[in-house]
Amino acid sequence: MTSTFLRHELKAFWRSKNTGKSIAVRIVMGLLILYFLAIVSVIGFGLDKFLEKAAGKDMMITYCGIILLYYLTDLFSRLQLQDLPTLRVQPYLQLPVKRNSLVRYLAFTALFSVFNLWPFLLFVPFVFKVIAPVSGGLAAIAFIASIAGLTVFNNYLALYLKRKANLNGWIFLVAAAVIILIGLSDFLWHIFSIRNFSYLFFGNLIHYPVLAIVPVILGAAMYYLNFLYLKDNLYLEELGSRKVARYKNSTDYPLLNHFGNIGDLVGNELKLIFRNKRSRSAFIMGLFIMFYGLIFYTNPKMSGEGYKVFVSMFMTGIFIINYGQFMYSWQASHFDGLLVSKVNFVDFLKAKYLLFTIISTLFLLLTTPYVYFGWKTLVIEIIMYMWNIGVNTTIVLFFANRNYKRMDLSRGAAFNWEGIGSNQWILSLPLLITPFLIYGPLALLHQANTGLALLGLIGLTGVLTRGFWINKLAADFYNKRYTIAEGFRNK
Repeated sequence: MTSTFLRHELKAFWRSKNTGKSIAVRIVMGLLILYFLAIVSVIGFGLDKFLEKAAGKDMMITYCGIILLYYLTDLFSRLQLQDLPTLRVQPYLQLPVKRNSLVRYLAFTALFSVFNLWPFLLFVPFVFKVIAPVSGGLAAIAFIASIAGLTVFNNYLALYLKRKANLNGWIFLVAAAVIILIGLSDFLWHIFSIRNFSYLFFGNLIHYPVLAIVPVILGAAMYYLNFLYLKDNLYLEELGSRKVARYKNSTDYPLLNHFGNIGDLVGNELKLIFRNKRSRSAFIMGLFIMFYGLIFYTNPKMSGEGYKVFVSMFMTGIFIINYGQFMYSWQASHFDGLLVSKVNFVDFLKAKYLLFTIISTLFLLLTTPYVYFGWKTLVIEIIMYMWNIGVNTTIVLFFANRNYKRMDLSRGAAFNWEGIGSNQWILSLPLLITPFLIYGPLALLHQANTGLALLGLIGLTGVLTRGFWINKLAADFYNKRYTIAEGFRNK
C-alpha cells in the first residue's frame, strides 16, 4: 500500500494547477538543503581534526559530550522547522483500506526529513576514523545504532508534540520552554551539565556496547506512541464529536467569555495563532524580544532614554508590528466566508483591538522586572505600551484594509516570503518613526520628560477614542472588502 500512496501523491502533485510554482520552490529549497548538507559533511569529516586541536588528548571526551547537546538543539529546531507528513485521508476512509496501512505510510514518510541525515553526516565519520580503529567494530556499531535510535526518537517526538500542539497551542510553548530551560540550566545557571550526562552514556558505550539498546528502545517506543496517536485520531468525524461534547462555546479561554461575541472571535484568533506555524512564530518572536532589555539596559552606551523608548516600544508592541503586518491575510483562506457570515465587522475590529491589548499587556507584565534598572525604565515601558495599544494598533488596522496578499498558514516561517509586499515595508515606517518624530525634537531641546508625557497622552487618547476609529476603519473596510477578497483568492 505504501507504493500506492506514493503514486497517488505524485499524481496529485503533477495534476495540481500550482505545479510549476511548486517545482520552482522545491528546486530552490533543494539547493539550499544541499548547501547545508555539504557544510555539515565537511564538518563531520573534519570533526576529528577540529576536536584534536580544541581538546587534544581529551578528544573522545569532547566528542561523547556534544552528542546529547546536539540532539537537544536538534529537537528545538525540529519543533520550529520540520514539516508534518500529510496525506489526504478522507478519500481512503470510504474504501476498504486498513487504518494501519494509512498510519504506516504517514510514519514511513516522516523518516524522509533532512533532519534525519544531519547526525549521520556529522557524527558517523568520526566513528569510522577514530572509534572503529581503536575500540573495534562492535563499539562502532553501538555508536551508529545509538545515533540512529536518538535520531528516530527526536523525529517522532517532534512530530508527536507538533500534532498535539495543533489541538492545544500551549503544548508547543511548554515544550519549547522546557528545552530552553534545560539549556539555561547548563550554560547560564550551571545547575547540571548536559555534556557530562552525554559522556556518562557514550563514554561507557565503548566498554559496554550493549547500552546501545537504550536509545534504540526509546526510538521504537516513540514511533509506537506516534503510531497509536495517529491511529486513534485518523477519523475526522470522531475528533469532531469529541470536541462538540467537550466544549460548550467557541472559546477555551474563560476570561474571554465576559466579552461575548467579541471574546469568541478573540478565542478563535488565538487558536489560529497557536495552531499554525507562521502565526505561532510571530508570537514566539515576541517572547524572545523580551530579552532585548538585557542587551540595551546593561550597555552603558545604550542606556539613554531614547534607546529605552525604542526598546520599550519593541518589547510591548512587537506582536502588534509582526503579526499586524499581515492582518486579514491570516484569514485569507476563509475570508469569503467571513464576508457572508453574520459576524458584524465592527465586532471583528473590536476583537482585533482586544487581541492586541491582551498580548501587549502580557508582554508588559513580562518586562516589568526591568524596573531593576530604575523606575523611569518601567514608566517608559508603560508609556510605550499605551502608545502601542492606542496608536500602533489603529495604524496596523488602517493598513490592513490595503493588504491584498494571501498567506498559506500550513507553510512554515523559514524562507517563506508569501504575503510580503510593499505594504509591509510602508507599514513599518510610521510604526517605528512616528513616536520619535514626537519625542526626538523635544529630547533635543532637553524636554525629554515633556516628550514622554506627550507620547503617553496621545496613546491614552487613542485608547479612549477607539470607538471613533473603529467606525472609521469599518467604513473604510466596506469600501475595499471586495478588492481584498479578490486578492486573497489569487493563489
